[in-house]
Amino acid sequence: MEIGIIGLPKSGKTTVFNALTRGEADIDAHAKGAPNVGVVRVPDPRLDGLDDVFHPKRKVPAEVRYVDVGVPPVGLGKTEGLGGQFFAHMSVADALLHVVRVFSDDTVPHIEGSVDPARDIDILDTELVFSDLSILDKRLQKIEPSLKSAKPQERDGLAREQALLTKIKTALEGGVPVREQHLSDDEAKLVSGYQLLTGKPLLLVANIGEESLPQASSLEEEWRAQYVRPDLEVAALCGRLEMELAQLDDDDATEFRSSMGVDEAALDRMVRLSYELLGLISFFTVVSDEVKAWTIKRDTSAARAAGKVHSDMERGFIRAEVIGYDDLVRCGSIAEARKRGLVHVEGKNYAVSDGDVITFLFNV
Repeated sequence: MEIGIIGLPKSGKTTVFNALTRGEADIDAHAKGAPNVGVVRVPDPRLDGLDDVFHPKRKVPAEVRYVDVGVPPVGLGKTEGLGGQFFAHMSVADALLHVVRVFSDDTVPHIEGSVDPARDIDILDTELVFSDLSILDKRLQKIEPSLKSAKPQERDGLAREQALLTKIKTALEGGVPVREQHLSDDEAKLVSGYQLLTGKPLLLVANIGEESLPQASSLEEEWRAQYVRPDLEVAALCGRLEMELAQLDDDDATEFRSSMGVDEAALDRMVRLSYELLGLISFFTVVSDEVKAWTIKRDTSAARAAGKVHSDMERGFIRAEVIGYDDLVRCGSIAEARKRGLVHVEGKNYAVSDGDVITFLFNV
């Protein structure tokens, strides 16, 4: 999973990046447009439970890659476009995390002269829309002459694509992002290659000051009511505080966070919300003295999940032996789980559930 962190200059997005990755990003280098990249392990206490059962030599968590996209191009907010590296890094992300400035700090002047979260959200939303419109316009301009010279068997496909892109463009011009256009599965698949930015799930993060921590929950409720939209979630955190806590050891950070009235670490919360937003779950394998967590989309078939582990497993899939995490930990071993009839055999179309511990049998 890759999350692109975006936001206006002075919004604190690099501070949030450091908080999530325990990083110490170089602000000067970032100002030149270079992205900050950090890979973090997905917190999952179930790995510890499986460690107690199997005592493997290695336990491997799933990972999230955070990319703190470089500073936006000059002219952002004036519909001058999102080109170059700025677009390139956003286009490959699975979801976007938009850091919105809510904190006030006279030593860090806002580029627009005042703190106005709704305005800032609109500015970046508008640029994402214009970026998508530019992509659609270019493709539609190529389709038109292609239709005239296309063979009959190719013409129907081009005509369908033209109709779909025109429909999406019209909605975008009306201010409706792709994620809110209720595309069918076939339509979404057809346009997936364009990596339209407004089609990506979006996590709006209100970057508040320490003095606003007691109001964090009420702010989230307010935003959640204001931004009731498909594939969009909201959260509030204090980036500066979380960045400082990320540099402490876990026990000290937990104690300090509790004293400030913050129940959950920023990393844990952002990962959890990202999983929910993207419809992701985790399953586990125990192979060669290694327990490993794997991330897949909800309702993924057993055969496709096997392919996540290795392409040969999907190609030569025979069956999957499955037990739920809770059942396994309660039994204390696979052998005991088998005695109790809790290990079930599934075919390739079985929809993997969150927490399944799976042994894939295959032959190639």
